[in-house]
Amino acid sequence: MITSYQSSADLQKLADRIRFSSIKSMYASKGGHVGGVLSLCELMAVLYGSVMDYDPQNPTWEDRDKVVLSKGHCGPVLYSALALSGFFQEEELMTLNQNGTHLPSHCDMNKTVGIDMTTGSLGQGASTAAGMALGKKMLGKKGNVFLILGDGELNEGQVWEMAMFAKQHGLDNLITFVDWNHQQLDGYTEGICNLGNIETLFKAFGFEAVTINGHDVDAIRAASGNALASKNGLPKCIVLDTVKGKGWSVTEGKTGIHHIAITDEMMSEAEKEFAGKEL
Repeated sequence: MITSYQSSADLQKLADRIRFSSIKSMYASKGGHVGGVLSLCELMAVLYGSVMDYDPQNPTWEDRDKVVLSKGHCGPVLYSALALSGFFQEEELMTLNQNGTHLPSHCDMNKTVGIDMTTGSLGQGASTAAGMALGKKMLGKKGNVFLILGDGELNEGQVWEMAMFAKQHGLDNLITFVDWNHQQLDGYTEGICNLGNIETLFKAFGFEAVTINGHDVDAIRAASGNALASKNGLPKCIVLDTVKGKGWSVTEGKTGIHHIAITDEMMSEAEKEFAGKEL
C-alpha cells in the first residue's frame, strides 16, 4: 500500500472524499445507483486506506489482496477508491458510463485498472470470489479476497451455494462484507424477502460472523483485522449495518433512491454540504 491512514479522522476524511467523488462522477453521468454507493464509502476507505496490501503501480501483483464488488452496479464507489489510491487519475471519474470510458456503470475487469472481477449479475461475484480465494490457496499465493455483497443480493441462491463451498474448502482467506442497508430495488428487504438475522445465517453455513456499525471506521478496521488474523479454516463474514444513501441529505434515510437522476440543484446542494469537510 502506498498510503496508510493511521487515524480515525484521516480514514473518515478519505470516506468523505470517496463519497463526494462518487456523487460528482454520477452527476457527470446524469445519475446512478446512489443509495448503495453511498452506504459503502466507509468500508472502501478502510479497505484501501488501512487494511489491504496492494500497489497501484503493480496492479497485476499476484500476492496482493483483491476485491470483488459483487453488487457491481455500485461501481462508482470502487472507482473513486481506486482513483484516490493512485490506480488512475481522478479526472477520469468524470467519464463514468460515457462513450469511450474505462469506467462503465457496472464493474468490468477488462476495462478498468484495479478491478479484479467483472460483476453486475447479482450472486455471481460470490462464486468468483470463492474461486479466487481457493486459487490462491492451491497456488500457495499470499493475499486475501474481500467480497462485498448487498443485502438484497442475498435473495440469490448462488450466494448460499458459495457459502457451502467456502466452508467445505476452508477458505479462511475469504472475507465477506454484507452491505445491510435495509433496502433493495423494490423497497425494504424485510418486506420483500425477510432473511432474519444475517449474522446467524452465515454462522449456520459455517462462517465466523459478526455485525458492526458499517459507518464506524474504527469498527470496520477492528473487525477486518480480527478476520485477517483468524486463520482457522473458516471463511469470515462481517455484516455492515448501514444507511442507504448515507452522508448526503438528498438521499440519507430516504426511500426510492436505489437509482436516481442527479440534477443541477442536487449537485449544488452536495457541493455546499461537502465544502465544510476540507476534502
